[in-house]
Amino acid sequence: MVPTLIGKVMGASENVGQGPPPHSRERVRELVLGLQDEISNELESLDGGQSFRTDSWERPEGGGGRSKVMREGRVFEQGGVNFSEVHGEELPPSILNQRPEAKGHPWFATGTSMVLHPRNPYVPTIHLNYRYFEAGPVWWFGGGADLTPFYPYLEDARHFHRVHKQACDTVGPELHKVFKPWCDEYFYLKHRGETRGVGGIFYDYQDGSGVLYKGQNPEGPAAQVSRELGPHPKSWEQLFELAKACGKAFLPAYVPIVEKRQQQAYGDRERQFQLYRRGRYAEFNLVWDRGTIFGLQTNGRTESILMSLPPLARWEYGYAAPADSREALLTDLFTRPQNWFEDSTLDERCRPHQAVD
Repeated sequence: MVPTLIGKVMGASENVGQGPPPHSRERVRELVLGLQDEISNELESLDGGQSFRTDSWERPEGGGGRSKVMREGRVFEQGGVNFSEVHGEELPPSILNQRPEAKGHPWFATGTSMVLHPRNPYVPTIHLNYRYFEAGPVWWFGGGADLTPFYPYLEDARHFHRVHKQACDTVGPELHKVFKPWCDEYFYLKHRGETRGVGGIFYDYQDGSGVLYKGQNPEGPAAQVSRELGPHPKSWEQLFELAKACGKAFLPAYVPIVEKRQQQAYGDRERQFQLYRRGRYAEFNLVWDRGTIFGLQTNGRTESILMSLPPLARWEYGYAAPADSREALLTDLFTRPQNWFEDSTLDERCRPHQAVD
């Protein structure tokens, strides 16, 4: 979770097309602030035990934000929902090396990001981030949401993906075909050979040029699908609507899962496995997440950046899930990219563990 958002501006391909419309910054700011309020209010109601503590902060180089944090709730052991709006006169050299056309332009970035770590191991951890960047004629949208279960259910994964596919489809039916595998690719622990969870959607550097995939793996599934689909230009307005639709998909995608799982009984075995898998979450955020790395390198607000980490986690040397266990189902199936909608063998693998619905 990156309050400065500076780390999110790396690596986009060339901006083509027109500049942003009038009042673009104000419109996106209103959108992401609204999402922060809407989501945090609903989560407070869902938790029913704790409220979010709100901290406003300023960035010395320009801008600031608002962090909402919940601790020791009934449902959420810890969670945070961030808003940030930051700006400056000159981008750091590390960014200008990637986007030299932004040189000499005042820049602006805004967004909302959140991570929730539930107490019950049967309730998944979740992450969301939607953001926008401008520097003169250069602009783009990025964002996404992904689900990280510990004791997963197939129908939960399908429901989460279904809701986000429907959101993407409101702007273009081709989008989810790229953004789903892009999410699998981005939230991947290379040193572990596994995904962080069951994925969701991820997109970045959407600037109206029509090239859907702008990631780091030109030979991966997302890049291949993008090439097969060809360019699909989108206007600023359409990409704004995409951010709105996907942001508003969060509550219907996640709340029903929480409501279904929050009362399930669990013991120390489930709790210890949850803490062990939270260690993987921490590894990804500290080793691979671009936003965390560059946020820390560019004088972001450390407390807001690192509130994405779980409140408790553990590591165990050489751990292997018992064969044919519920824990092995997670590591063997739910930390691998899957065709959640069309692969009927997933039901067969989950059914013996009562992990379908």
